[in-house]
Amino acid sequence: MTGEPHHTSELKQISFLLILAAVTFMLVVIVWPFATTLLWSALAAIMFQPLYHWSLKKCRGRRNWAATLALVIILFAVLLPALWVGTLVVQESFEIVNAVREEPIDVAAWVESLYSALPQWAQTFLDDIGLTDFAAIQQRVQQVLAESAGSIAILAVSFTGSAFGFLLSFSLGLYVVFFLLRDGKRIGETILHSAPVEREIADRLAERFLGIVRATVKGSVVVGIVQGTLGAITFLIIGMQSALLLGVIMGFFSLIPAIGTGIVWVPVGAFLLISGDIWEGIFVLAAGFFVISSADNILRPILVGRDTGIPDWIILVTTFGGLSLAGFSGIVIGPLVAGLFLASWSILQEQRAEDEEAAEHYRTKVGADGRVKSDSPPEPVAANNSETAAQARQG
Repeated sequence: MTGEPHHTSELKQISFLLILAAVTFMLVVIVWPFATTLLWSALAAIMFQPLYHWSLKKCRGRRNWAATLALVIILFAVLLPALWVGTLVVQESFEIVNAVREEPIDVAAWVESLYSALPQWAQTFLDDIGLTDFAAIQQRVQQVLAESAGSIAILAVSFTGSAFGFLLSFSLGLYVVFFLLRDGKRIGETILHSAPVEREIADRLAERFLGIVRATVKGSVVVGIVQGTLGAITFLIIGMQSALLLGVIMGFFSLIPAIGTGIVWVPVGAFLLISGDIWEGIFVLAAGFFVISSADNILRPILVGRDTGIPDWIILVTTFGGLSLAGFSGIVIGPLVAGLFLASWSILQEQRAEDEEAAEHYRTKVGADGRVKSDSPPEPVAANNSETAAQARQG
C-alpha cells in the first residue's frame, strides 16, 4: 500500500510526457509546410541580432520600434535586391535557352578543334577509351540543353502558378523575423531552461550552434555573394552575355567545398582561349586565380574569426546530402547538422574525460581498504628509535 502513491505519480508523469510528445508531433505536422520559411527566419534573426541591438539604441529601448526599423532595413537592403537579382537571372536563363534552341551550338566542331590541339599521346588515349565520337557528343549535349530548357520552363510555371504561396511565405517570414528579433533572447532562454538536459550541456550546445550558424552564413553565404559578384563583374568587363547568371552559378558553387568557383571560371576561360578570344580568356583565368579564389582566403578569417572545427570532407558530404533532402536550404542544414553532431560528441568526450580524471583523483586519495590517505608522508619511526638508542649508549 505504501508504494501506490508513488506508482500513481509515475503513471501521471508518463501520461503527461506522452501527451506532450503527441501535441509536439501534431504541431510539427501542422507547421511543416512552412518549415523552410521558419528556418530562414530563425537564421535571419540570429544573423541580424547586432542590427537589432543597434536599432534598439537608436529607438531608446523601445523594442517594437527597434524590431520594425531592423526589419525595414533587412527588407530594403537584402530581400528586395535579392528578389530583383533573381528575376534578372530567370530572364537571362530564358534568353540562353531560346538562343540555344534557335541556333544550336556546334559542340562537335568545338570538341574536334580541342582534340586537334592535344598532343599525340592524349589523342591516342581518347581514341582508346572511345571519346572521339563527336556526333554522339553533339547529340548528348543537345539532349541535355533540351532537358534544361524544360526544367527552367517548369520552374517558371511553378513559380507563377504559386505566386500566392510565395507571397504568403514571404509575408510569414517577415512576420516571424520581427518577433524573433524582438523576443529572440527570451525565447532562447526559455528553450534552454525547458530542455531535458543539464543546463551546462544546453548552454554549450547553444553556444556551438550559434557559432556554427554564424560561420556557415557569414563564412559561406557572404563569401559566396562576394565571389559571385566578382565573377559577374569579370564577365561584364569582357562583354560576355549572361554575366549575371554565371555570377550566380559561381556564387552557388562557392558554397560547396572542394569544388568552388573554379568549376565556372576555368571552363569559361578555356573556352574563350580555344575560341580565339585570347585576352578575354587570359583575363578570366587571371581574375579567377588571383582575385576570385583569393576572396575566400581573405574574407573567411575576417568574417568567421576561426574555423568551425568541421572537416571539409564532412561539409562536402553533408552539403550534398542536405541538397538532396531539403533543396537549397540543405546548403545550411547539412553543415548545421554536422556541426551539432560533432559538438554533441565532443561534449560527451569531455564529460568522459572529466569523469576519468575525477576517478583517478579519487583512487590517489583513497586506498584499497577504503581509507583516505594522508597527504603528509609517514614519520620515520624506526629511524627515530635507533637514533634514541645510540644516544643512550653514548651517554
